[in-house]
Amino acid sequence: MLEHRIIRRLLALAPLCALTACATTGSAQTSELAELKAEVRAMRDTQARLEKRLERMELHASVTQARAAAPSNKGSASTAAAPEPEKSFTTPELAVVKLKPRNEPAPSLPTQVPVVEPAPDDMEMFISSAPEGDSGPAAAEPKEQLDVTILDAEFEQAVAALRTGNVEGGVVRLSRFAEDNPRHPRADNALYFSGLGQIGLKDHDAAAKTFERLIASYPAGDAVLDGMLRLAECRLRLNQKDDARALYTRILTQFPGTAAATQAEQRLASLSH
Repeated sequence: MLEHRIIRRLLALAPLCALTACATTGSAQTSELAELKAEVRAMRDTQARLEKRLERMELHASVTQARAAAPSNKGSASTAAAPEPEKSFTTPELAVVKLKPRNEPAPSLPTQVPVVEPAPDDMEMFISSAPEGDSGPAAAEPKEQLDVTILDAEFEQAVAALRTGNVEGGVVRLSRFAEDNPRHPRADNALYFSGLGQIGLKDHDAAAKTFERLIASYPAGDAVLDGMLRLAECRLRLNQKDDARALYTRILTQFPGTAAATQAEQRLASLSH
């Protein structure tokens, strides 16, 4: 009876052992399959790296062959030429061309200057301007080349005459200074102060002409802006408002941003009222 019970228990445990064995075998196969797949992927990666390395080596070999074949082409005719590699690049031969300059003569320039003799009246004026008993280069020296110190002193004396009350004498001396020394740096200032003196003498017509001369003769001088303002003032005193308004407008358009433009704008505003 005991043996029968043992046999029955063994028969009951047999299916369980079979299932356990199947499960163990299945897990082993699954792990083995995963290992095989991993090995295949590693082999593929290795094969890809080897293929890339092979391509680089073949490219390097082709470049080396091309460089080695270059000197052989320059050798003698008896030397056998190395086979030209595929896809090689050859530099085209360049022709050297020498340009010769043109031997053309330079264009001729007129060098002859006609000589014109001065008129007798001009000769008499030139001779009479020299002081008696004086000869040589100093006698023919123009007034523009006189001593600068002397001319500056004359200008200062003429301005001092205006300030000390000798207005008529100052006007005459300043007008003469500007006329005799038109290239002097203070010639435009001499005309300006002369016009101021004429305004002080109530001679607005003469003052307007003096300022017109200043603007026309010295448009780049430092006294031109003040001269334009004073000329506009003379125009107002002479009942010429349109001319004064045109002068103020000219100052605004030609010299914007200056102190004279500010004064001109203010006086235009006063004229509009």
